[in-house]
Amino acid sequence: MGAAVALAFSAPVPSRAQVVVIANGSPITEYDIQQRTKLEAISQKNMTRQQVISDLIDDRLKIARAKVYGLEVGDSEINNAFEGMATRQHITPAQFSQVLERAGISPNTVKARIRAELTWQQLIRGKYNTSLQVGESDVVKALKEKNESDTQAVGYIYTLYPVMIVVARGSSEAIISAKRSEAENLRSRFVSCTEGLAMARGLRDVAVRDPITRNSADLNPQLRDLLGNIQVGRLTPPEVTAQGLQMFAVCNKKESATESPLKREMREQLFAKRFESESKKYLDEIRKAAMIEYKNNK
Repeated sequence: MGAAVALAFSAPVPSRAQVVVIANGSPITEYDIQQRTKLEAISQKNMTRQQVISDLIDDRLKIARAKVYGLEVGDSEINNAFEGMATRQHITPAQFSQVLERAGISPNTVKARIRAELTWQQLIRGKYNTSLQVGESDVVKALKEKNESDTQAVGYIYTLYPVMIVVARGSSEAIISAKRSEAENLRSRFVSCTEGLAMARGLRDVAVRDPITRNSADLNPQLRDLLGNIQVGRLTPPEVTAQGLQMFAVCNKKESATESPLKREMREQLFAKRFESESKKYLDEIRKAAMIEYKNNK
């Protein structure tokens, strides 16, 4: 028994489990480094090994400092953010996990990164709330410096009906192409929401969902331009989603009394710039006081 125990303790540690660096008592293993490297690779980022290690150290320090202030992001928030990443790629969270696993990446690696980012955002927003606020005068001044007038971009509120042409998962390219032709045919006949929605509801494999409202200031520039060029009573071009081909019937469009897209974009740019500045300064401060120990695994 004694010999077996001694042998177990003397057995070499798998290389991927080897601790490479310890940041304020939190170990970073070779496995952590390999996983993050693969994640950065599929994100089209060419990072050196030391840059990856540096990012992992930052993640550990961010979470540790947030805990000092009693800040901790729950699993439900992490899962919601993970689901959002999947949705933006028009796939389910389960499918997203499969994509990651095929690339040799554990979904937990992505979730660990999400946890660090969300935790740090909460900390910076709470600690520097006053200096991060962007006033109306700041926005107007920034627009003037760029020689842009807010009157150039009027805001709109759209009433949209999602129209989905259902396509079975795993369908062949031929079937998808045929469904796309059906979608374009529906678009050509759809000239008013009153008659068009009724017509769409009567078609096979077509679902018309409840209406939604969207402010143009909340849309990304591509979608904002798309809706701006669609007449009221017509359908947007079909877009491939996990459920099928989705279009939107533009059934109402009215000027918004709220902030225009141009002002909203400028406000977000100014906020992001201030956030980045405060974040960098605070992280540099934390790093200077951190205990970072590199292990010699040779």
